[in-house]
Amino acid sequence: MTRLVLLNKPYGVLSQFTDAKSPTARPTLSGLVDLPGVYPAGRLDRDSEGLLLLTDDGRLQARIADPRFKLPKTYLVQVEGAVDDSAMARLRHGVTLNDGPTRPAEVEAIAPPDLWRRDPPVRFRATIPDHWLRLTIREGRNRQVRRMTAAVGLPTLRLVRWSIGDWTLDGLAPGTWRLG
Repeated sequence: MTRLVLLNKPYGVLSQFTDAKSPTARPTLSGLVDLPGVYPAGRLDRDSEGLLLLTDDGRLQARIADPRFKLPKTYLVQVEGAVDDSAMARLRHGVTLNDGPTRPAEVEAIAPPDLWRRDPPVRFRATIPDHWLRLTIREGRNRQVRRMTAAVGLPTLRLVRWSIGDWTLDGLAPGTWRLG
């Protein structure tokens, strides 16, 4: 029987079970998920938070992670700077990154979401405003959302993946998981 785990990955945790590259131990999934035989379906950067799916089914893992299936991934993104119509239009049409153009994104400005406190906290600058976006993409390049927002002049301060397809983070505290 296929197992699917929905995990709220905290900031600073690697999306893998071991850390062979670092001489100092960095937090990994092994400190959060104690189910044998499950593996991440896709990745979430160490400095990003939110929904990470894990499964013991290779086919399901490929379907979730492979961009060919265009599974929507929705992020709550805190950006630095003033969000204007031009930046939103560029994101909606797709932006050109150093590895080519992105697919169009769905994006909207939102009120600051009711999220958990991040440790360490996001840096704030009194002279530069910050805003929140809800951004949905259907591909998954390395650090794509961060690179997209930077390309339109809105550096990302905090990035929380809220959903993948129909699976959401709703009700999961950082570092906790449930079976899906």
